Amino acid sequence: MSDTATREKWERVADWGRRLRRPESSARRSLLLILKSALAATVSWFVSYELMDATSPAFAPFSAVLMVQVTVYQSVVQSLRYVGAVAAGVAVQAVLGLSAGPDLVTFALVALVALVISRWRLLGAQGSQVATAAFFAFATYTGASSDTDQVKELGQIVLLVLIGSAVGVGVNVLIAPPLRYRSAEWGIRALAQEIHDLLDTMAPELGEGAPDADTTQGWRDRADRTGTLISQSREGLRTARESLRLNPHPWARRRRGTLTFEAYDRTMEALVRMISQVTAITRSLDLQHQDEKQQEEESGPDRDYAPFLRAYATFLSSVVDFTEILATLDEDHLRDQAGRLDEAADGLERCRREVVRTTEDRGLSLTDPTEPYGVLVVEATRLSEECRYTAGVLGNSADNGSSGSRTA
Repeated sequence: MSDTATREKWERVADWGRRLRRPESSARRSLLLILKSALAATVSWFVSYELMDATSPAFAPFSAVLMVQVTVYQSVVQSLRYVGAVAAGVAVQAVLGLSAGPDLVTFALVALVALVISRWRLLGAQGSQVATAAFFAFATYTGASSDTDQVKELGQIVLLVLIGSAVGVGVNVLIAPPLRYRSAEWGIRALAQEIHDLLDTMAPELGEGAPDADTTQGWRDRADRTGTLISQSREGLRTARESLRLNPHPWARRRRGTLTFEAYDRTMEALVRMISQVTAITRSLDLQHQDEKQQEEESGPDRDYAPFLRAYATFLSSVVDFTEILATLDEDHLRDQAGRLDEAADGLERCRREVVRTTEDRGLSLTDPTEPYGVLVVEATRLSEECRYTAGVLGNSADNGSSGSRTA
C-alpha cells in the first residue's frame, strides 16, 4: 500500500473518531445502537438458553434486537404490537393445530387466517409477525411428541418473545435513552440551507442581467427536487417530539416543560411555503424564455428588464442573508438569532419595496401574463411575509422559553 493510500486511510479513521466524539453525530448514534442491540441480544440469550434451557432460545434475542428502537416511545409501542402479533400467530396455530392435526391442509388454514389477521391496522408494522410466528409455531408443533409438549412449546414461544421484548425495551430505557430533540432543528436547517444555496446561486446571475434558458431550467429542476428533503425534515420533527415521550432521562423531563415544538413546526411549514415560492420564481424565469421567443417571432424587439432583475437580485440576496441565519438555528442561542432574523426581515422588506418601486418607475406591467414582473413581485411579497412571520414565531418562542426557564 502506498504512503498516500495509507495516509488517506488513517485520515478517514481520524475523521470517524472525530465524528464519534460529537454527541449528536450519526456515527455515534449508530455505534450506540449497535452496542445496545448486542447487549440486549446477549442478555436475552443468557436468560433463554442458560437459565430456561428453552428449545428455541433464539426467539428471545431476536425479539430484543427488534425492540431497541430509535425512541423510547417507539420501543414501548412496537413491543406491545409485536407481542400481540406473535401471540395472535401462536394462538391461530394452537387452535387449528390442536383441533385438526399437523397436516398440509392445517398449514394452509393457519397461513390463511394468520395473513388475514396480519392486516389488522392496530398491529401496524408488526402485522407481518403474525404469519411469521404462526409458521414457526407450526414447525415447533410438528416436532413435539405429545399434546402436552405441543402446548408447552407454543407457550414457550410467547414467553421467550415477552422476555426478549422486555429486555430490549429495558436496555433502551435504562442505557442512554435516545434523545432526538435536535432533529427538529436539523430539519429546519436543511430546508433553510437548500433555499440559501439555490438563491445564492441565482442572485449573482440575475444581477448581471437576464440568465439564459439553460441556467433558468437548471434552477427550476433544482427547486423541483426538494420533495424528499421536505419529507425528511418533517420526519425529523416527528422524531424530535416523540423522543421526549416516556423518556426517563432527566433532561427530557425538564425539556417537556420548556421546549415547544409548535414554533419549529410553524417555522418548518413556513420554509416549505418559501420553497414553493422560490419554485414559482424559477418557473416564471424559465417560462419567460418561451414567451420571449414567441414575442420575437411576432413583434421582433426584445425588452430589457435588467434593471428590474438587478433590484430583484438584491432582494434575493437579502433572503439569502435571512436563511443563512436559519441554517444555523440553535435553541441555545435562539434569542440572539431571533433578533438577527428580525433585523434581516426588516432589510428584506426594504429590498422588496425597492423591487416594487423599480416596476413603477419603469412602467412595467404587473398584469400582463406574458411578462414575468407580476409573478416575481407577488412571490417576493410572499417571501417577505413568510420571513417576517418566521422571525416573529421564533422570537415569541425565545421569549416564552426564557420565561419558562426562569419560572421552572
